[in-house]
Amino acid sequence: MVNLELLKKIVEAPGVSGYEFLGIRDVVMEELKPYVDEIKVDKLGNVIAHKKGSGPKIMIAAHMDKIGVMVNHIDKEGYLHIVPVGGVDPRTLVAQRIRFFTEKGERFGVVGHIPPHLQKPEDRKKAANWDTIVVDVGAEGKEEAEEMGFRVGTVGEFAPAFTQLNENRIATPYLDDRVCLYAMIEAAKAVENHEADIYFVASVQEEVGLRGARVASYAIDPEIGIAMDVTFAKQVGDKGKIVPKLGGGPVMDVGPNINPKVRAFADEVAKKYNIPLQVEASPRPTGTDANIMQINREGVATAVLSIPIRYMHSQVETADLRDIDKTIEFAKHFLEELRPMNLIP
Repeated sequence: MVNLELLKKIVEAPGVSGYEFLGIRDVVMEELKPYVDEIKVDKLGNVIAHKKGSGPKIMIAAHMDKIGVMVNHIDKEGYLHIVPVGGVDPRTLVAQRIRFFTEKGERFGVVGHIPPHLQKPEDRKKAANWDTIVVDVGAEGKEEAEEMGFRVGTVGEFAPAFTQLNENRIATPYLDDRVCLYAMIEAAKAVENHEADIYFVASVQEEVGLRGARVASYAIDPEIGIAMDVTFAKQVGDKGKIVPKLGGGPVMDVGPNINPKVRAFADEVAKKYNIPLQVEASPRPTGTDANIMQINREGVATAVLSIPIRYMHSQVETADLRDIDKTIEFAKHFLEELRPMNLIP
C-alpha cells in the first residue's frame, strides 16, 4: 500500500534542477540510509546508495529534480519577470501560485490574470508566453521585493497542491519524477535476498540535460542501467496514439534505447509474479536517464521502468496508486531475481 504521507513529503520537497540541495536531497538520504551499506553525495549532488552484492552491477536511477522558474528581472513596480528551468509551458502558469526560495526563506507569488472584462476581444485569443508573464509577490516596488529576499537568480516551483481524487487516484505537481523516486526508495527498502550489486541513484538535473546520470553512471560503471521515470498515460486529446493507461500497471519500453536481454528478463519476472507490465514503443531515445546511461564508457545494457501519468509537466499531474504499488513490487522482484547474464543483443 502506498505510504501517502511519505509520497506527499517527497513530492513537495524543494528541488528545482540544480537546486536539489534545497530539500529533496536530505529527504532521500534520510529514507535510504538505514537500508543500504553505503550512501554518499557526489560533486553534482547525486545521491548514490549502494546495496552490496556479488553481481551483476546495476544502477537504478530516478531523478529528483523538478522543472521550475528563475527570476531574471525585478521591475520598478515590484513585479518579478521569470524564465523557465526545464520544460515549463507558460500557459500552465496563468492564475497559479509559485513557491520561491529566497535568501530570507520561502515566499509565494501569483501569476496574474487580466480579468476578461478588461481584455480586448483580440487579446482573449492569445496564449500566455514568457514575455507577458509576471509574478506578483505583494510588493509595492522593486525595493520592497528586494527587502523580501528576491534577487535575480531566485528560483521557484509550482506551489504544493497534493490532492487525492478518489480511492485510487491522486493529482499533484511533480509526479514527474517524484513518484518514481518514491517507488525507487520503497523498492530499496523492500529488497532483501539479492545477488545483484545495486546502486540506487537519485539523480540531479535530468530536466536540463540528463546531467546527473551522466556523471553517476561514469563513476559507477554499471553493467545494467534502469531509469525509473514517468510516461504518458491515455488522456483527453491523445487521439489513440498513447497506449499505457492509468491502473494498467507499470510500463516498460521497447526500442533502440532498451537492451533486449534485459527487457526479456523483465517479462519473465513479471510473468513469474503475476504483475501486469504495459508495453510502450520508443523508436527513438526515451528522453530519460537511460539515454545517457546507455552510451556511458563502453556501453550499458539499459531499460526504462515507468509509472504512467496524465497531464505531464503541469500542476495537475495524475497517477493511479495501484500502478505505484505494482511498480514497487516489480522493481523489488526484478532486483532480487537478477543474476549474471549475457547482455549482448
